[in-house]
Amino acid sequence: MNNKPYKVKVSVSLDEDIIAEIKKLAENDDRSFSQYLNLVLKEHIARTKESQKIL
Repeated sequence: MNNKPYKVKVSVSLDEDIIAEIKKLAENDDRSFSQYLNLVLKEHIARTKESQKIL
């Protein structure tokens, strides 16, 4: 049984400097750009949900 979430392709526009930084960070973490961006977004969502519970 596959427990991985289904991946959906999306198109977003990002600033060039953000793309460059994400590429560097992803490479340092041995991840693809997409994997790293997904990780960052998941962590941000979790932090945001947690901070909203406190308020």
